[in-house]
Amino acid sequence: MKCSSQAARLTALLVAPDARLAELLRASVAEAREFEIIAELHSYPSTHTLEIRLRQHSPEVVMLDVASDFAAALALIRHLNQAQPAVQIIGLGASNDAGAVVAVLRAGASEFLCAPFDPQQQREAAKRLWRLRRPQGEAQRHPGKLLAFSSAKPGAGASTLALHTALALKRLTGQRILLADLDLGSATASFCLKLAPSSALWEALSEGARLAPGRWTALIEHVGDMDVLPAPAPGAEAIEPARLHEFCEYLRRLYDWVILDAPCIFHRLSLLSFTECDEGFLVTTLELASLHLARKALAMLNQLGFAQERMRVLVNRVDRAEPLGLSDIEKVINARAHSSFPSDGCALERMLTLGEPLGPETVLGKSVEEFAGRLAGIARGENRRSGLAPGMLPALSAGH
Repeated sequence: MKCSSQAARLTALLVAPDARLAELLRASVAEAREFEIIAELHSYPSTHTLEIRLRQHSPEVVMLDVASDFAAALALIRHLNQAQPAVQIIGLGASNDAGAVVAVLRAGASEFLCAPFDPQQQREAAKRLWRLRRPQGEAQRHPGKLLAFSSAKPGAGASTLALHTALALKRLTGQRILLADLDLGSATASFCLKLAPSSALWEALSEGARLAPGRWTALIEHVGDMDVLPAPAPGAEAIEPARLHEFCEYLRRLYDWVILDAPCIFHRLSLLSFTECDEGFLVTTLELASLHLARKALAMLNQLGFAQERMRVLVNRVDRAEPLGLSDIEKVINARAHSSFPSDGCALERMLTLGEPLGPETVLGKSVEEFAGRLAGIARGENRRSGLAPGMLPALSAGH
């Protein structure tokens, strides 16, 4: 995060349906050099889309056109006041109307700027915003990596890959690993580990950052040396985005790796999980319906503004006799495939029947182990090791 010095610029998300107003602001911002516009929305977004963009870009300021639709703008300001982490709001007006200024500030904005957005006016506003920002604390350890797994179609195997990736990372790195089963419907990972539904997720979300380490330890389950947050019972309440964000940040401070097993990608919780993660893995099989939904999901994620470099496609249950090659699959889904996993029906049946996770000696288990090794920066054939620093992890290749 930026240090609060006047040499720095405040990063901003610009929401401006009025194209002329946005053009005037951009020109003046370039001259004043107090704000850096890192993303723009050219219409008033839904609260859900706004939450996604805030998570995606993490702006310090939202610059909001209040002239195009005053009532809609005020509603967005009130919603932004509940955002976590907190974001400062600047109302943008076409004129310096006293009534509008008062209403915008009362709604929760910190500043009001009017066209033509005089640079000196911006500098004064920026000074006040810097004073409002809390001083930054001492540097903490590098936060853990958060990975989210979701399926294009129910039954594609995202839960199986999430579970065994978590287990493989534990074996390979020896680091602190948490598997969080967020698949409220099927709870496959919890079933495979013989874990009963739990209210732990709701308790953790309700307590948020106030959750003491001792309390957290009492909520989770321990499978070997790995921590698991079981899925809650079906039909549970919806998860609020702000609470999920606070919860994920809490987990990053506790663990080196957090694996989220999310529902089908079209579920709201999966979209929120992908917003929070460092790497999002969309799992598809070679079934035509699954490939079709994967293509549709990727188009949706792109439309919502998810960064393509954080999205990965995993192709599951690949049979050697399958006539479709990887290049054919990539043409169907209109995206690169990051990794593929072989079909291993016998091992999966044993896993489900006995409730025993796959070992690295199985065909699928070995493939997942190699996948986890690439995530952790461990080359094939390299000795297993522990204590890998998260900061040493290489960027994942988009290729297979």
